[in-house]
Amino acid sequence: MNVLFDEPGPRGRRRIRIATALAFLLGLGALAFALYQFGVNGQLDPAKWQPYGTWPMWKYLLNGLGGTLLAAGLVLVLAMPLGLLLALGRLSQRRWIRLPARTYIEVFRVVPALLMVFMMLFALPRYGLDLPTLWKLVVPLTLNRSAQLAGVFRAGILSLDAGQGEAAAALGLRPRQAMWHVILPQALRHVLPSLISQTVGTVKDTSLGYVLSFAEVITIGKQLASYNRYLVQTYLVVALIYFVVNFTLSRLGRWLERRERRVGHVAAPADPGIV
Repeated sequence: MNVLFDEPGPRGRRRIRIATALAFLLGLGALAFALYQFGVNGQLDPAKWQPYGTWPMWKYLLNGLGGTLLAAGLVLVLAMPLGLLLALGRLSQRRWIRLPARTYIEVFRVVPALLMVFMMLFALPRYGLDLPTLWKLVVPLTLNRSAQLAGVFRAGILSLDAGQGEAAAALGLRPRQAMWHVILPQALRHVLPSLISQTVGTVKDTSLGYVLSFAEVITIGKQLASYNRYLVQTYLVVALIYFVVNFTLSRLGRWLERRERRVGHVAAPADPGIV
């Protein structure tokens, strides 16, 4: 059984395959039309692409990619343990722990990350809390992502059979010991593909750094486009960078999922493209 969604039956899988094929054909058609329009308007002129074959240009872009990966790494390092603690709090038997954890998850999961970025940028400095630019991006993304990760961790814990806890208790483990030594290791293996998906989402969310003029990929792309006036070429290269990074993470997620499935820790997904 999959942790986060109901697996479709034969009819559902056939519909998914048909929808995927139609979407692929539509995508090809849109790509062909876009290339035709670019050619008609001179955007495929080799002279306009030549700058992106030089090292100084890529060095500048890679500086932006470094900013993106730094922000995403900090968000994940902070949001992962916070999300796990929130999930444990949400499952606590004590109301005074469960209620604040539930409130945090509900609030920060529904409030748009962009709104929190605006608060960090415009509202909090009025009250003396003016963080460095990097942290104006990292803090709101951490609040938002930790709430989403809490849901993933909670689903992983609840997916385990109740007998796991009972077996641990029969061995003399206390509830806290059973959670840390028996339940959590299994739950984390169950949700590993979803955690990779959350990583991909975090990388994309760092594009909100554009609002703060933080030196991530989008901001660097905007500066380049303003300098050389090659908007189409610049933003296509920026899109290519995002594609390579997120595609690599997605492939990593699928590899981990297959490896866990081989050893029997994760059930086969209904759709191989879930990550």
